[in-house]
Amino acid sequence: MSLEITRIETTEFSYPLDDVGKDEGFNLVYEPGSTTERRLFAIEVHTNEDVTGRFVGGNSPAFAEFHEIADYLIGRDPLRRERHWSEIKRGLRKYDRMGMGPVDIALWDLAGKHYDAPIHELLGSYRTRLPTYASTYHADDNGGLDGPEAYADFAEQCADMGYGGFKIHGWGGSDVARDIDREVETVRAVGERVGDELDLMIDPACEYETFADALQVGRECDRQEFYWYEDPYRDGGISQHAHRKLRENIDTPLLQTEHVRGLESHTDFIDNDATDFVRADPEYDAGITGAMKIAHVAEGHGLDVEVHSPGPAQRHVIAAIRNANYYEMALVHPDCENTTAPVYAGDYDDQLDSIDDDGTVPVPDGPGLGVEYDWDYIQNNRNGGRVYE
Repeated sequence: MSLEITRIETTEFSYPLDDVGKDEGFNLVYEPGSTTERRLFAIEVHTNEDVTGRFVGGNSPAFAEFHEIADYLIGRDPLRRERHWSEIKRGLRKYDRMGMGPVDIALWDLAGKHYDAPIHELLGSYRTRLPTYASTYHADDNGGLDGPEAYADFAEQCADMGYGGFKIHGWGGSDVARDIDREVETVRAVGERVGDELDLMIDPACEYETFADALQVGRECDRQEFYWYEDPYRDGGISQHAHRKLRENIDTPLLQTEHVRGLESHTDFIDNDATDFVRADPEYDAGITGAMKIAHVAEGHGLDVEVHSPGPAQRHVIAAIRNANYYEMALVHPDCENTTAPVYAGDYDDQLDSIDDDGTVPVPDGPGLGVEYDWDYIQNNRNGGRVYE
């Protein structure tokens, strides 16, 4: 009997982030005494044999899209990932296709368990430890990352811990974002404090309102020799023309494409000289299959692809490619924990102190994703889900 998918289950659950609130720009920030509830999803792909593919991640829009195409997979061979990827891509052509990511990752997990091999081995292993940079929470006014010197202090702490790079997420919300001098001062303070020790990055997360704002911060990045400058504009990071114009006026390399979806859009960004580094995310960009396609098209153009956010799928992707520099440990802060859900039953984690003395994290080496999920925690915090069969 051939392997086939018999049932797919999705579970929505929530988990608390202690001492975390939101600023007026919807960014997560340090806020002592507050608790923010986050929602997350889990997907399980069951088969007619004793092998199940699992993944925890994704968001509500992604799983709403998955609902549109889930029935297609029932009764099909889960190992034909490339075929399913192509069919689902067409099926979601009217949407942004984020619904492809979680199920593609679960199918890779299933394949690894079927073949008794970690995903990075199926992809073709390049390395097993990943250099890591610290990627901060956004700024707050609550005694945490509340000014340029606080960022410089935290950057120095990260350097002492062994991190190879440090990325600033600054202030959010239009009223504060217009105080561009504070952004410039933060770039300067961090650069002057640790610029000789760390590769430095800044990600305004599409906060800046004008070309002049983006240019002013970019020119300070030039003076401090920043490693990259990411998503400055309120366009949402999608305008090729705008970023090409910015590249013409500053020296700091741009990192774009976190907010464009799919292989073709990434390729167009590259071909139109709108970015220097390329961004990919297996959750956002149609799974491990999609992220690997983006990595290879970047490699063909002589560019590096930097994988967005932490997670076991991200670790496997980076482990299987040459043209990536760092793993992103996000979001980190001196006074509160990372935003990742507490869903791992083993020793896997993504926290500020998860790196070794050399500033690296390991790639899971068990079958599939190589992690064990705490399904009791997920079920105990369940608030929704669907079954397809």
